[in-house]
Amino acid sequence: MTVQTSKKKEQSVAERIRKTILSLVPPEAKITTIEFEGPEIAIYVANPKVLMEQTGVIKEIAKNLRKRVVVRTDPSIRMNPEDAKRVILEIVPREAEIKAMEFDDVLGDVVIKAEKPGLVIGKMGVIRKEIILRTGWRPNVIRAPPTSSKILDGILAQLIDESSYRRSVLREIGERIHRPIILGEGRVKITPLGGFREVGRSAILVETPESKILLDAGASPGSLGFPGAAPRFDIDEFKLEELDAVIISHAHLDHCGMLPLLFKYGYEGPVYTTRATRDIMTLIQIDYLDVASKEGTLPPYSMRDIKKAILHTITIEYDEVTDIAPDVRLTFYDAGHILGSAMVHLHIGNGLHNIVYTGDFRYAKTRLLNRAHDDFPRVETLIMESTYGAKDLPDRTDAEQRLIEILKKTIERGGKALIPVMAVGRGQEILLILANAFDNKLLPEVPVYIEGMIGEVTAIHTHYPELLSQDVMRRIYAGENPFHRSNFVEVSDKNKREEIASDGPAIIIATSGMLNGGPSVEYFKLLSEDARNSLIFVAYQVAGTLGRKIKDGAREVTLLNSEGKLEALKINLEVHSVEGFSGHSDRTELLNFLSRMRPKPKTIVLNHGEPESIDSLASTIRRSKQRLGLPNEVEVYSPDVLWGVRLV
Repeated sequence: MTVQTSKKKEQSVAERIRKTILSLVPPEAKITTIEFEGPEIAIYVANPKVLMEQTGVIKEIAKNLRKRVVVRTDPSIRMNPEDAKRVILEIVPREAEIKAMEFDDVLGDVVIKAEKPGLVIGKMGVIRKEIILRTGWRPNVIRAPPTSSKILDGILAQLIDESSYRRSVLREIGERIHRPIILGEGRVKITPLGGFREVGRSAILVETPESKILLDAGASPGSLGFPGAAPRFDIDEFKLEELDAVIISHAHLDHCGMLPLLFKYGYEGPVYTTRATRDIMTLIQIDYLDVASKEGTLPPYSMRDIKKAILHTITIEYDEVTDIAPDVRLTFYDAGHILGSAMVHLHIGNGLHNIVYTGDFRYAKTRLLNRAHDDFPRVETLIMESTYGAKDLPDRTDAEQRLIEILKKTIERGGKALIPVMAVGRGQEILLILANAFDNKLLPEVPVYIEGMIGEVTAIHTHYPELLSQDVMRRIYAGENPFHRSNFVEVSDKNKREEIASDGPAIIIATSGMLNGGPSVEYFKLLSEDARNSLIFVAYQVAGTLGRKIKDGAREVTLLNSEGKLEALKINLEVHSVEGFSGHSDRTELLNFLSRMRPKPKTIVLNHGEPESIDSLASTIRRSKQRLGLPNEVEVYSPDVLWGVRLV
């Protein structure tokens, strides 16, 4: 195909979209411009009242074009922000308790933080409509939670401050997404770049006839060094300039830790994820830089690269179908792993092929989250995590009882219990369990010291109650903070650690969960040699981490002391591993998921597990096709990193 023919075809696609919109929108709405803004088509109008009264018009356009459509107000009708703020406060009931308003001059949005967002929107959206009509600004209403989040406030401020740059980015992305299909249907291939037959540095390159998509861009928890901690971005097939999109399934380091590295080396495209994942992964990446600096390791990227990634991130909700390339549509489904975690559904071509990438998922309800999704529109290939593919975990209730018993015995003998946790997921789960135990007098009232990113991540959780379990959501909506109690103490001064370690019985919850840096290691140094104390692992320990060495029986380890010198440390405290709190599905849950998921895949690719877990699960699936309801011809693959699998 010649360049001239391609350009004509591209013009015809854009022209068809514009003609369709102009034919369906009443002239009195006064369209001023039509723009491609990322996956959305933005219609700017000078008389939004017409489209508010004729609500079916936008639905008809979206149905006709099979695209996401948003209506924005033309700048000419927007009120001065100070006057608009005054009018909004007049319109919205005081009971909504508006805490802040921020105006985005470029996109015409006003971000309204309120304790009761429903009262800002109004019944059937009546108050929201009145705000648009009277001020010309489109409300973006978010919940003001029990605990504010510095990182979330910072992200929102950056998005507004850099709004002009972001709009130009969105328009460039929009042009790429809505470009014409040139090659038609052909092969579909996946290439593992990391996280296959290993746990860490998750990354998968998906190649279609028209596009290249990257699923996750993780770092290896067992290594701070570069390039060993990164996926195999060095192969010939992986070219940043050819990459159409990056999708981040969730905000754990091994899935998002190397995203800013792509921007450091020139990536200019979009990142798709959920809003909660965007917020938490930013915090995780900043912490990664901090830990690398403290460990004396050269960070692989800078704060500038993290900020650029934020500006290129497009957030989408669960169950929302979104074009991300000319031949690829993306839908996120709840993965039940951590806040905002998503299963990724890719619809490729005109029904050519459908991939479900589970990311990390939990196929069971927990105190914190709901069970992972299992019903999809179409699936030919399933890429499924296998962390516990060879093992069943204890029942969650039994795990809670065992944890409480260990804590009680430690406190009774005058000791301190150190629980290293991942800041995201396990940290909040343990806080809920401890709060419940204290409320029901299952534990004596002792201080619970919390250090690391746990407090900030927990604050982010309170921003998104709709993503949490029914009980936690209900309590947050009622104005409670279920993650806080009077004996929970956040430690902001590291100089307090020695005092905490020398005081009476206590529980210490600190990051990181694998003792691979962070405050948990510093507390471990202080507590290790006292036999009255306990170290309690509640998360998976990746091979190569300090946590894994201790869990596997090491009774002496060598660590850097405060003077930067290596020092042998004896481990006299009790070491416990309480399994059952994991955000990963165990063997039974993985098989239950395969049994219940609809429709059934024709190809299963196993990843995110050590070789024995992968091989055991693969063998079980092959033997149990009939019991699991899988077709006899189903293929089960367990490839190594860089071993590509052709799906079509």
